[in-house]
Order: sequence, then structure tokens, then C-alpha cells
Amino acid sequence: MTDHPDLTLRVADMADASSLAALSLEVWVGTYLREGVSGFFADYALAELTAARFAETLADPQEHVIVSQNRVGIDGYVRISRGRPGPTPGCSDVEITTLYVQPRHHGRGIGAALLRAGLAHCAEEGVARVWLASNAENTPAKAFYLSQGFERVGETQFVINDQSYLNDVFARNCPG
Repeated sequence: MTDHPDLTLRVADMADASSLAALSLEVWVGTYLREGVSGFFADYALAELTAARFAETLADPQEHVIVSQNRVGIDGYVRISRGRPGPTPGCSDVEITTLYVQPRHHGRGIGAALLRAGLAHCAEEGVARVWLASNAENTPAKAFYLSQGFERVGETQFVINDQSYLNDVFARNCPG
């Protein structure tokens, strides 16, 4: 349970595409572009984190997105993707692709609630194990995942064009 008043978790719908894009831009830029915004990263973020891309995701039966809806709007979401074999042994083909919470809402239990809802969805779908990747330099995220029962099972690279960035791979069994 969260201490965030008026919190509702629900499955995302097409009307959420632009909100998901805006939230993703905020979190992605704030998390990964700590030393300034270069054209390289701006081009990537503006091409990938769009309402049109989220509409495609929401229409894809292999994707499941759960949002945290407060009284004003969406403040977080979890995205689960099927058919995404993990990059290391110990992974399934179900990835927690994204877990984002607006920074101003950190510490209220929203991320944990979204993660629990995502894991419960996976269990309902008969998924035994899930995996995710986290930037190797994102110490708070890695500590969060470990605290939520994930184990580090390896590493992979996140690639943008010809540049790659080290990510840690985590996995855990679904409840049930």
C-alpha cells in the first residue's frame, strides 16, 4: 500500500499515450542526462519517447502497461513486454521493460505498488520469472530492485546508434 492519497493503479489505455510519453521524457532525461543534454541524446529521446510510439505499445498484445493515476494525472507506470528473451542465463522471455515514477513522487511507495501490480499480472498470465535491465550507474534503481526480491544475474549493453552503455540484468520469480 502507498501513503499517496488518491492513488489508483489501472491498465493504461490509448488516451494515456501522450501522458506516458511526457512522463518518460521527464524521467529519462532527469535520470540519464546528468551532465547536460547533447543533440545525440535529445535526438534519441525525442524519437523514441513519443505519443505515437506509446500508442503502438498500447495496441500491441505482447505489451501490458499499468499506470499510477493520482487525482491530477499519471505519476508512474510499469511496462511488461512478452517475447523479449533475456540477455543472460536465468532470464525468461518476459521483461519489465520500464518502471518510471516522476521524481517528485519518489519515496511514496508508488514504484513498489506498480512493481507488485506488474508481478501479479505476470503471475496471472502464468509467467514464472521476469527480468529487467538497469543502467549500471543508477545506484538507487539497483538498490530498489534488490530490495524487491530481484537478484543480479548478469549484464548487458544498452545501445544507441554506435554507442553502448553498461546495464545490470536482474531477475526474480513471480508470486504464486
